[in-house]
Amino acid sequence: MPARPSSPAVRPAQRPPQRPAPRARTPEELARARSRAGAAARRAAVVELRARRRADARARRRAAAVRWAHRTGAVVAALVVVLVGAVVVSGVQPDTPAAASVALDLTARATQLRDQLTGTTTDLQTARTTVAAAQADLTTAQDALADARSTLADARANVGASAAQLYRATPLDRAVAAGYPVGADLAVTGSLAVAAEHTQQSLAGATASAEAARRAADLAAARVDTAQAVLDGALDQVDEVVQAAHARAGALDPGVAVALAGLPGPPSSADQQAADDGARTAWQARLTALTAAGITLPTADQLRSGDLPAGLTPARDASGADVPGVAAGVVDGAVVPVPSAEAAAALSYAFAQLGTPFLPGGTTPGGVDCAGLTAVVWTAAGTALGPGLVDQWTAGAVVPAGQLQAGDLVFGVDPLAGLDDVGIYAGDGSVVTASARLHQVVVAPLPAGATGVRVTVPAAGTNAPPPGTGTLPTSCGAPAAPATSAAVDPAWGGFANGRIPAASLCPVGGGQLLRCDAAAAYTALAQAFQRAFGTPLCITDSYRSYAAQQDAHVRKPRITAVPGTSHHGWGLAVDLCGGVNVFGSAEHEWMTTYAGWFGWVHPDWAQATGQNPEPWHWEFGNLRS
Repeated sequence: MPARPSSPAVRPAQRPPQRPAPRARTPEELARARSRAGAAARRAAVVELRARRRADARARRRAAAVRWAHRTGAVVAALVVVLVGAVVVSGVQPDTPAAASVALDLTARATQLRDQLTGTTTDLQTARTTVAAAQADLTTAQDALADARSTLADARANVGASAAQLYRATPLDRAVAAGYPVGADLAVTGSLAVAAEHTQQSLAGATASAEAARRAADLAAARVDTAQAVLDGALDQVDEVVQAAHARAGALDPGVAVALAGLPGPPSSADQQAADDGARTAWQARLTALTAAGITLPTADQLRSGDLPAGLTPARDASGADVPGVAAGVVDGAVVPVPSAEAAAALSYAFAQLGTPFLPGGTTPGGVDCAGLTAVVWTAAGTALGPGLVDQWTAGAVVPAGQLQAGDLVFGVDPLAGLDDVGIYAGDGSVVTASARLHQVVVAPLPAGATGVRVTVPAAGTNAPPPGTGTLPTSCGAPAAPATSAAVDPAWGGFANGRIPAASLCPVGGGQLLRCDAAAAYTALAQAFQRAFGTPLCITDSYRSYAAQQDAHVRKPRITAVPGTSHHGWGLAVDLCGGVNVFGSAEHEWMTTYAGWFGWVHPDWAQATGQNPEPWHWEFGNLRS
């Protein structure tokens, strides 16, 4: 057998080199380390949360665009299927749809679009409310964090001072701090130990307080992070609403824009209705001509980049300089300005608001003021304007009156108030605005000295507002003095006294009806009365049909007008109660002082010294002869 190899010599076990024991960290160092680690973890969580929210917002925007495209495609496909099916059943070969069916389709799409645009403004208001609440929560959390950090700094300073005092103190000082009188014999059994324990407990208490303050600061920092994340989400929601509206406006079918501008609203007086219809028809004809010429409305982004649809060039003024935010095209051999798709959407939606009651501070179909109207229509077109005139004045580039284009904001300027009115330029020297004087959204002439702002073109800098802006409240074109002598055309919608259909009147509460401009003025008056007295304005009678006038005249021949002549029959008179019906009452005196500011008067014959004293009877304006 071969010899077995000898076993290697056994070596003594080698011990690893000894490392010095780590130095024990102080409680303060441990606390700082935990605080840094916690802060780093929170920052990472917040970054991840923000990224996730932004990704979710982008996904929601893409999904909304896809849903909108699918719905539009589904509507078109359904219409095609129905049309083809009807043709097959009837045995008639497919042909171009009848004009009536196309118009009906456009009207239905325009009605749906109007509802979507109205929903956009509501969604944005909700999102902005959420942003405001989140901003308030963040501010509160930041204030609490500042207080917590201040408390923590004080607590840590107290720990340092206590430790320094303990280090410098002599045994006698510690004994005195422990409660022993000066001069006591320190050799007494236990006195030194008691003194040491007392000072140690004092330092431990300060350290515990600092630790509690640190935990409070960490919690406050976490609340700040949470509030910031909520605010970021709310801001993402605002961005999502605006981006969806912008995409919808950029893809607007001109035919739908024409139908949107023609959707009917509440009635106006005959003269005003003629002005409204004339401007609306001119705008619809302009859009129709652009469509017939094969022109595609450019988006604001295309106008800014210069990448325009085929057949369009940048618009130029008389000097040959480019006009920002406007293109030029050829219609019937003539070069014409072409507005952006967003401007067309805003103006068409503004025409759809004609007849809406004027309501100070209003931003809903129930009532708007001048700034509320412009904010609503441009928000629907994808540009979220602020609620005030100064905010809107700075929303785009200033445009001289001679270069105004469809969709521009047009501002009226009062010598004392500065910016005092705003509307949407409709072309041909007319503006769609919510008039405080006429108590409705109307088409009005371009005010003298008006200046415009093109919201699709960014301002080069901050637009300096005209002198006086902000010194007096905005009146949206209302006269500076009470409107007690304003002339009123009695023929509302062309109807005779007492023959106005209920559908052409507007409600004012309690089943009462007035013509719509009077109803808007009454609503504003009632709101002011509510603020003054804390109770609603009480009304017992308003519009009277011819039959109701006959009945009242039979029962009260001495105090009622001949049927067919009553102001009640024009929808221009109310009978009030709740104190207004008593001469000398606080309510009646308030009406005497303030009703004129809202266009309501107490006629001479109904006053205390009149022929037929009726403190309850009030009329809107003075009838035009």
